[in-house]
Amino acid sequence: MKYTPLEIDRNNLTIMGVTFPNLKTLESVAFGIGTNMYEGYKPTKKGIEIARDYFLNKISDEQLLQIAKEKSYE
Repeated sequence: MKYTPLEIDRNNLTIMGVTFPNLKTLESVAFGIGTNMYEGYKPTKKGIEIARDYFLNKISDEQLLQIAKEKSYE
């Protein structure tokens, strides 16, 4: 399996171009995504937006489950 580094810009608070409100949120989401990458997850911009919004409580557990079932994070 080839490892592709996650594009993180701490100065501009972005991951793959997705903006974060602060460094703590960016680092928390980056850690979660990075952990899943070791399990084979290939991050997409949409997936990072979903992870950010879930972390910020803009997406409920039920909504996240539906997104996962529909694979609408790709």
